[in-house]
Amino acid sequence: MVQTEISQFTRECNDWRETLRSHRNELQQMQTTLQQAVNHPLSKEEQSELEHLQNQLHIQLINIHDLKHAVKLHDRKLHSEVSGNADVQFSDNISAYHENLYDNYQSLESTLSELRNDLNHFVNVIH
Repeated sequence: MVQTEISQFTRECNDWRETLRSHRNELQQMQTTLQQAVNHPLSKEEQSELEHLQNQLHIQLINIHDLKHAVKLHDRKLHSEVSGNADVQFSDNISAYHENLYDNYQSLESTLSELRNDLNHFVNVIH
């Protein structure tokens, strides 16, 4: 039972990290797209929106890095729980922390979706 739960958690951690790597690459591409889209003078409002989007891209890249790191550390802890003792009692704290990471992951997914929509709208408006 515990081994199955740990295996499931480990698979989820690997999936999350892969998705976060993909999001990081996407945000880097979005930064390039934003730079290429701004090829003419902008109004003050457009300049303000551009700066906001650039800041959000930077912040979300940091958030991706931080969450990816937290997931990696959690995955290591899962492995140490198993390798440390064959009769290990699977801690409720580990399950709760895993659930918390999942909540953070879902929140970040939502934020990235909103940012993607905002950026696409901005690029379409300035063209």
